[in-house]
Amino acid sequence: MGRWVAAGCEVTYVLCTNGQAGTADRSLTSPALAKKRAHEQRAAADFMGVNHVVMLGYPDGELEDTRAFLGDIVRAIRRYRPHTVLVHDPYRTKGFQHRDHRKAGIATTDAVYPYARDHLHFAEQITEDGLEPHKVRELWYWGMDEPNVIVDVTDSIDRQIAALVRHESQVPGFNIPAGETIGARLKKNAAEQANGYGFQYCAVFRRLIARR
Repeated sequence: MGRWVAAGCEVTYVLCTNGQAGTADRSLTSPALAKKRAHEQRAAADFMGVNHVVMLGYPDGELEDTRAFLGDIVRAIRRYRPHTVLVHDPYRTKGFQHRDHRKAGIATTDAVYPYARDHLHFAEQITEDGLEPHKVRELWYWGMDEPNVIVDVTDSIDRQIAALVRHESQVPGFNIPAGETIGARLKKNAAEQANGYGFQYCAVFRRLIARR
């Protein structure tokens, strides 16, 4: 995202859940945590130069592949009309993945094709909201098992780390070993991914070309 923003791209974040459950801090109530997470997300997005932040507000752990949720994603695609959409890979099988991430990946994949494209899907968004169908050109997954896109992030990784630490309430959940920082851990992982590609640091994705 840092590289794309620097290149002049307009970026929109769509946050599906409100973050009200993901903590080990028993002093925090769910409403207080959700408010804190929203503030942190906006701060990180502002720092990165992200143009729009859409918060759908679904409760943590309760995301379902419903028509209402699918419609929310379709609406965001039709409103902001992206060339490329990025989301969690819902088909990952190696290692753990948060259930909400899988649900977000499935719904977003369906929203990209065919729902946002075809005018008779969620037709009320067109007739009542004044939105138009939109064809996403590419869908990228992160957290996949087998990447096919390698992105050099050497010049932007420090900015990524600076944005990440703005999510103060979530950093403890990354289980950083004693004596290590989130920045050091991120650089270590990115350097391991870059090994063999000729980069200092890289990020990996799986790209799909959306059907037209």
